[in-house]
Amino acid sequence: MFDELPLQTLSAYNYLIGGYLKHGNVQESLSLVRRMVHSGEKPDGFTFSMIFKASASGCGSGRVMLPRFLERMSHAQMMKLDVEPDEVLYTALVDSASVEEAENVFNKTVEKDVVVFNAMIEGYSKSVETAKKGIEIFVVMQRLNFRPNISTFVSVIGVCSVLSSVEIGQQVQGQIMKTEFFMDIKIASALVDMHAKCGRIENARRVFDYMPEKNVFTWTSMIDGYGKNGNSNEALKLFYVMQECCVKPNDVTFLSALSACGHAGLLAKGREIFESMERGYSIKPKMEHYACMVDLLGRAGRLDQAWELVMGMPEKPNSDVWAALLSSCRLHGNVQMASIAANELFKLNAENRPGAFVALSNTLADAGKWDGVSELREMMKALGVSVGFALCFSIPPHLRSRHNRLDCRVGVELHLPLLLVRNHPGRVRTWFDKGSRSCHEVVHL
Repeated sequence: MFDELPLQTLSAYNYLIGGYLKHGNVQESLSLVRRMVHSGEKPDGFTFSMIFKASASGCGSGRVMLPRFLERMSHAQMMKLDVEPDEVLYTALVDSASVEEAENVFNKTVEKDVVVFNAMIEGYSKSVETAKKGIEIFVVMQRLNFRPNISTFVSVIGVCSVLSSVEIGQQVQGQIMKTEFFMDIKIASALVDMHAKCGRIENARRVFDYMPEKNVFTWTSMIDGYGKNGNSNEALKLFYVMQECCVKPNDVTFLSALSACGHAGLLAKGREIFESMERGYSIKPKMEHYACMVDLLGRAGRLDQAWELVMGMPEKPNSDVWAALLSSCRLHGNVQMASIAANELFKLNAENRPGAFVALSNTLADAGKWDGVSELREMMKALGVSVGFALCFSIPPHLRSRHNRLDCRVGVELHLPLLLVRNHPGRVRTWFDKGSRSCHEVVHL
């Protein structure tokens, strides 16, 4: 239909580019951008926002080969064409990991408005490394007499969540209470999430109970907060109350409920929740849900059932699923299954999973399989995997003065994971001989 249009306008190009991106056709969207430029049509801010989105999604997928420096080339072209930036463009710039480019456009924008400031705050909230800048922008915009709106407050509360800064969050909440926005569902939901992530679960519940209206995100934040703050029973109670209130849980809600079951070891309840996803709500479990369930089964000692679940998955298990199984095998000393899980994990993501080497090493060491430990160390050398872990036992009071010496040796001489060894006195360094039992479980050097 597009090719049959008598006049292919900028809007038509943008609609088609957006359609390609929505269906994951990154290369086709970029080809259409090139075609648009060659036709003499000038891209606008919306076009460039989609290019940055294509760059972010393409690089993240690992399946699409994109031109090197696509973001920088697009940014340079955008500046050359003097494209007027807006909220969508700023957000796309930051989402594509081009924080510096977004800052450059922001600083060169003469007539700034609340929309522009909001986009920058939201962009900075994506990472703990840049989150503090979000607070700075929030302060600057008010000094310039720009009045924060709902989007501003939601974004800055998100910044406080990332920083776990409850003090700043409370100041922002106090400012919100003086406005007409305090009862807004988006702001209240963000406050619930912020207090929960900062460990102030009572404050989160106070805001939650005060809300006249709640959506699925509000309920999920409260459930997740209870689970992560060690109150699994309250999390599950709220999970069922939510359904009684006719609020349909989404996949994140189920993940929070399963996680709560995992923290409390509630296997039967977790299995019931997992099975209800498809049966009751037609929600297909994702990798995260399977990883949670494998961890739950594994912690309960049901390794055979965990293995059956992994083998019966409709898709190939990812590294999170194998890591959950490996951790459970380590806990229960199942060397054979641990080796299989570790090998699958190494195939998928060896360099970014150094903890897997440590888990498998410790499992082999506990079983006395020193040949396997040596082979694993050689594999790590070949792969160039380095683990900067300290020894996994506590130093008793009478040895704490030697802690620095230990750290120095670990940092300078040992670039491999440290393996716990029991009942091998010949392998224990003499300066641990008078230690406690935990210190006799020292290192295989």
